[in-house]
Amino acid sequence: MNPLVDRSFAGSIPELYEKLMVPLIFSPYAADLAARAQANAPSAVLEIAAGTGVVTRELARVLGEGTSIIATDLNQPMLDHAASIGTSRPVQWRQADAMQLPFADASFDMVVCQFGAMFFPDKSIAFNEARRVLRPGGVFVFNVWDRIETSELADEVTRALAALFPADPPRFLARTPHGYHDRDQITRDLTRGGFTKPATIDTVQARSRADSPSLPAIAYCQGTPLRNEIEARDSSGVARATDQATRAIAERFGDGPVDSWIQAHVVCVST
Repeated sequence: MNPLVDRSFAGSIPELYEKLMVPLIFSPYAADLAARAQANAPSAVLEIAAGTGVVTRELARVLGEGTSIIATDLNQPMLDHAASIGTSRPVQWRQADAMQLPFADASFDMVVCQFGAMFFPDKSIAFNEARRVLRPGGVFVFNVWDRIETSELADEVTRALAALFPADPPRFLARTPHGYHDRDQITRDLTRGGFTKPATIDTVQARSRADSPSLPAIAYCQGTPLRNEIEARDSSGVARATDQATRAIAERFGDGPVDSWIQAHVVCVST
């Protein structure tokens, strides 16, 4: 699979991502990261891989007016959607590649990244950039999904699409969002990125809820780059894939409201 396809959040994806994926799986972890940022009382925060701004909005809500916030993402359509939603106070939105940040050394007290590290082509390079722009004593905090079996809906959707495309199963969710869960690998990449202090890695469980099985099916099949992978196999197959995923989720959780587990690692390391 072309890695650029895994990182393409364009077309209708940003709107569906914000409308469906954010409340489904991202909101509880955004609150968690924002609380960790608040506890450190930073004066200047850089967010990388900000997506449609769920963490940015939480940071703006809990951090004082005196704390500057710059929110960046590689994908301009995601940033545009984030900016259109807005925040409770001004923040700066800026397109930027985490692999080559356009900021001076020692510019920030904290770098925050929610579920973005999995998409970095070379994690150690991106981590080195985060370290470079941090001031002495600054903190890098980020989260990554645990293995796919610990997030029940993502696992169910992946299994459903494997049955639909048995010759070439779409593996985006397992390969990329849930593909960077090994704690030892994360620690090695941080060390290669120049961090010399030990990182703390907390495993945090949360609940993923939806009013019906169709909503998470639409969210995953149409509001993430999984859509690109489905269309690469069948240009008109998105509706069929969504129906397949809906049936699989209903078989596991019932036809009514869905309540499932999600699990992620939260990593904190200082300079």
